[in-house]
Amino acid sequence: MSTKAYVLIETVVGKSREVMASLQGLSELESLDAVTGPYDIIAVVTAADLNTVGKLVTGNIHNIGGVLRTVTCLTITGPKRPSPQR
Repeated sequence: MSTKAYVLIETVVGKSREVMASLQGLSELESLDAVTGPYDIIAVVTAADLNTVGKLVTGNIHNIGGVLRTVTCLTITGPKRPSPQR
């Protein structure tokens, strides 16, 4: 079973577009959005396990120029489907 995480990324002022362009090259990337608020980008990543997510964040995302800090939020449950109505 894979591990899914939301990575909240704060960037240096004016660097969000460059950071997003660099993130798009990551194979583990499921989705990527520029957002308003305390973070500039939210990346959704899926990897084989927790260790792989950690290596992705610390080894790849943190090394992108313009990234100030990240917060990684691991999912703990998947989507629940409503039961069919009879």
